[in-house]
Amino acid sequence: MPTYLRGLLMGLAYVAPIGTQNLFVIQSAMHETRKRALLTALIVIFFDVSLSLACFFGIGALMERFPLLQQIILLVGSLIVLWIGFSLVRTKEASLDSAARTSASWLRTAGQICVVTWFNPQAILDGTMLLGASRATLAAGQTLPFVLGFTSASGLWFLGLTLVLSFLHGKLSDKVLLWI
Repeated sequence: MPTYLRGLLMGLAYVAPIGTQNLFVIQSAMHETRKRALLTALIVIFFDVSLSLACFFGIGALMERFPLLQQIILLVGSLIVLWIGFSLVRTKEASLDSAARTSASWLRTAGQICVVTWFNPQAILDGTMLLGASRATLAAGQTLPFVLGFTSASGLWFLGLTLVLSFLHGKLSDKVLLWI
């Protein structure tokens, strides 16, 4: 299998299940203009790619060298993810009404996306295990195509998700949206 394709598939396996990032993209695609939703997706892509590169190039080694750092990241990240989940439960289903949603500033949106990306223990652990371990299997000269593959997966996933949902926005029922 070509190295780029291997990186692309690995990247899709890594990025698709990260729930908090997907939630940002889905909410933006369903409640914002297409332009704002695409810009939100680009912010998510930026932070996702930066975390992916950090995982690929050795954030796991840094956390292994400093176990206290690992524990702090996991503890703070777990608390943040729990807080986000609790906040989502409290907002109830009324948040599906696009009129009830107010647009956050770009700085606030970028800050929230940074936090849910970089302080998500699942993303850090999955990225370190999946991408960091994959680096060890690459032969000389395969790093660049692999990196291009897994970073382009982020763009394909989040931009694709944004475009599909923004085009289907008016056609999806509240039940379908709640399921998503």
